Amino acid sequence: MTREPRIAMQKTGLLSRLCSVALVSMMALGTAQGQDKTVRIIVPFAAGSVQDTLARSVNTELGAALKQTVIVDNKAGAGGTIGTALVARSTADGTVLDMAAASHVIASYLYNNLSYDPIKSFAPAAYIGTASYVLMVPGDLPVSNVVEFVNLVKASPGKYNYASAGNGSATHLSMAYMAGMAGLDMEHIPTKSTGEAVMEVLSGRAQAVIAANIAALGYRDDKRIKLLAVTSPGRSKFLPDIPSVAESGLPGYAFTSWFGLLAPAATPVATLDSIQSAVATLLKDPVVLERLAKQGIEPAILTNAEFAELLKKSDEQMALVVKKSGATAQ
Repeated sequence: MTREPRIAMQKTGLLSRLCSVALVSMMALGTAQGQDKTVRIIVPFAAGSVQDTLARSVNTELGAALKQTVIVDNKAGAGGTIGTALVARSTADGTVLDMAAASHVIASYLYNNLSYDPIKSFAPAAYIGTASYVLMVPGDLPVSNVVEFVNLVKASPGKYNYASAGNGSATHLSMAYMAGMAGLDMEHIPTKSTGEAVMEVLSGRAQAVIAANIAALGYRDDKRIKLLAVTSPGRSKFLPDIPSVAESGLPGYAFTSWFGLLAPAATPVATLDSIQSAVATLLKDPVVLERLAKQGIEPAILTNAEFAELLKKSDEQMALVVKKSGATAQ
């Protein structure tokens, strides 16, 4: 064989090996990219809402635990149903999650013709914790407890307003529930977030808001607002000096909200388990626990089977609460 053909064959073999190496590298890169998909936590309420603050307080650590980038994406509107519907119809691979709360099941009893079922369209991915709420009124409102507030409002039907984070939100239903039990005639002012609802009270446009702990704790020593009562069955460990609504003149009243991550219904069990495991790890981290405490959230580690049971019970409870409250998504 002459030298030229031999050199040509060597060049051809080298080119073939180089192509093979390049192909393997491209396949490896593609696999790595596939494993490094960005995870989006959809918050169905505006920036500054309770779910938004919670999501942004854990997304970096969650990303580290999952070895993926985790971002927070606000999709507000229609009492949280727009963002929730987006998650329901997303690809079921664990890359789109819903930062859900009690409003998740409330909406189905306030809105007709939802494009999703709050139970059947979702799979529990990770429970985070629960929080109670606080009845807040302007500092200059001439009341100092629930009984005085009820008497004041009853004396002037239709005169006073209450604000909420929007139709179908937990802040809406908790106040509507209280008004229904106490026989109060108040106008509802829906806003886009709990923070905005509190501002309505600060401005004097609303005379009450029942806000989650995270929105209330910062006003403990603010003379512009009075914290009249907490909505938990008993006193809250975060506000031990403030009585519950039930012990303040409205026996039987109680309202709390759970928080957790939900995924589209068809998400593989292995994927759900990996998310639950990552969140369980976070709930043992002192730094994360301190953040949750500042938000008034009591964390707990539940299996996804236990979270599923909690969802069903919450759905049943909120059906009764909505009925008793007379609330509508006006």
